Amino acid sequence: MGELYTCKDVAERYGVQIITVWEWIRKKKLGAIKIGKEYRVSAEDIKAFERSRRTI
Repeated sequence: MGELYTCKDVAERYGVQIITVWEWIRKKKLGAIKIGKEYRVSAEDIKAFERSRRTI
């Protein structure tokens, strides 16, 4: 699976608050897996998220 990132890591990467990352996950805009009580986002899910957000 590769490297996994916390919601905090993702929030810092995009300059948003953690709650925004949770919303992306809840709305299925960003893939994530739940480990215990916390979500982790794979590098592959981040790449897919970035591809889906590209504009032409």
